[in-house]
Amino acid sequence: MAINYVTEEGLKKMKEELAQLEGVERPKIIQQIAEARDKGDLSENAEYDAAKEAQGHLESKIASLKILLANSRVLDASKIDTSSVQILNKVTIKNVKTNATMTYSIVPESEADFKAGKLSVTTPIAKGLLGKKVGEQVDIKIPAGTVTFEIVEISI
Repeated sequence: MAINYVTEEGLKKMKEELAQLEGVERPKIIQQIAEARDKGDLSENAEYDAAKEAQGHLESKIASLKILLANSRVLDASKIDTSSVQILNKVTIKNVKTNATMTYSIVPESEADFKAGKLSVTTPIAKGLLGKKVGEQVDIKIPAGTVTFEIVEISI
C-alpha cells in the first residue's frame, strides 16, 4: 500500500476515530447481536442478520483504518519551505480576472475540507500551484474553464 502522508492533527483524528470504533461502536454491535440471538430462531431473525452485517462493515472499516495508520507518515511542518508552494503551505492567490483573493492550506487528501480552506494536494488548483513562487501567475484548468491565478503570499 502507498504511504499516506498526514499532519499531526490528521493522525490524531484517525487514532480518535479508531478508538471510537473499537471502544464504543464494536461493543454496541456485539450487544445488538446478543439481544437478537436471545430472540430465538436465527434463520428468520432480521435483527440478527442486520446486526451481523453491521458488524462486518464495522470490522472492515476498523481494518482499513489500521492499515491506513500503519502506512501513515507525519509531515514535519518545521521543515516546510515557503519559497515556493508545497504541501502544508498556506497560499493566498488572486484570480487575475476578478481580483478575488482566496487563501487555502494545501493538505494531504485525507485531510481536505474545502469549507475550512483546506485544499487537497490532488486537486487541480493545488497541483497547478505546487512549486510556484510569490508573484508568479499560473493558468489552472478547472471544471468551469481555465483561470489565471497570481500567487500573493506563501506561509505556514
